[in-house]
Amino acid sequence: MATSPKRLKVAICGAGIGGLTLALALSQYPDIDVEVYEAATSLAEVGAGIGVFPRPWKILRMLGLEDDLLMTCEKKPLEGPVHGFTYRKSDQQAGFSFSTLITNGALLTLHRADFQKVLLRHLPKSCRIACSKRLRSYAQREGGPTELLFEDGSRVFCDVLVGADGLKSAVRGTMLNERASWMQAQGRAREAAEVASCIEPVWSGDIAYRSLIPAERLQACAPGHRVLTTPTQYLGKHGYIIAYPISQGKMVNFVAFTCRNDLENTRFNGPWVGPSDKSQFIQTFAHWEPEVQALMHCVDKPLRWAVHTVRPLRSFVSGRTVLIGDAAHAMTPHQGSGAGQAIEDAYILATVLGHPSTTRETLARALRIHDEIRRPAALGVQESSRLNGRYFSFSADGVGHDFERCQGTQLWDRLQKLHGLVVKNWEWAWATSVDGSIQNALRMLEM
Repeated sequence: MATSPKRLKVAICGAGIGGLTLALALSQYPDIDVEVYEAATSLAEVGAGIGVFPRPWKILRMLGLEDDLLMTCEKKPLEGPVHGFTYRKSDQQAGFSFSTLITNGALLTLHRADFQKVLLRHLPKSCRIACSKRLRSYAQREGGPTELLFEDGSRVFCDVLVGADGLKSAVRGTMLNERASWMQAQGRAREAAEVASCIEPVWSGDIAYRSLIPAERLQACAPGHRVLTTPTQYLGKHGYIIAYPISQGKMVNFVAFTCRNDLENTRFNGPWVGPSDKSQFIQTFAHWEPEVQALMHCVDKPLRWAVHTVRPLRSFVSGRTVLIGDAAHAMTPHQGSGAGQAIEDAYILATVLGHPSTTRETLARALRIHDEIRRPAALGVQESSRLNGRYFSFSADGVGHDFERCQGTQLWDRLQKLHGLVVKNWEWAWATSVDGSIQNALRMLEM
């Protein structure tokens, strides 16, 4: 039986959350051919727990992933008021809770590896994934296909190249180098330098120490510890800790942040990710409350992550090439929205590419529509996440966070003000819907 010709061939560089979500979303369109190229030798997702808010969860539901994902995470209400996080002021011996984040629908917490496995199970056989394919560069030809050159010397051709290749994106590197060179040739040296400054990631000044704590170990050390059942953030000067149950309550995801705002946008000396030990960060939290000390006691072999971001890009698109996820807008993890933004990128891009009006001839316009919708939204979340980090480490400008000098009613009032700022900065994640973005994309495509 003859097969119908393919309308588009899409090459996705990167098999992380964003790349695999895009591949799955595109599989709804049988006239689009999808190939995924992953630099790693195997599909073994690194990392620990991630959070998914109601906005991206709706997309996962539309992709048919809800039931399988719910089997891997804590059972929480998907609608209505939900306890998000308990906030405690903890940089003292007598810590205390001062507020609770209430969301409309739960923040669902998943293990990153479980998430990836579910995505892979749902991908059709027609979607081909090739490992050990590290992109060296690509070349766009006027009126012809895009050529991808890999480090192993192999070459492939596609109509659309999607850079879902993460923080150190090779696709972003080629895209921005070409753009900067063109601007330099036009005599626009300042703009060229600005574009070139976005090629390499920059250090946020934050370091995250991540660990998975077996719930049994924490229960033995501190029976009935709060985080066994209640997602909690322990806040203090120059750092904070977040901990919550994952893997159906069998594990606790633990992350301790040390925050140096004065080092933002500088170069980090040493490996960005690597093994660590508690001695590297325990001093920051040595005087914090007993609940924190119990968590510290149970942490074993933490991983240290120097949190890097990408400076805001002028565009996520160049011709028939588009960036999504961390390749486009790597952000700090202080809103738990990096994965969610990659999911939104993927679904909106699939909607645009899958539309009947999108052909090889109209690809550039379609990708510009994607950029017009997703770039302002993603960059807004990137900045909101940065600001959350300042709130949680008591270091935001102009908020009066000198909590050490106040007590009683004054301290309580300042903490309530802080909570209000956090909610205002974060409520887009549960109080808004992705439906508007989808409808805007369709409307613009049909104009």
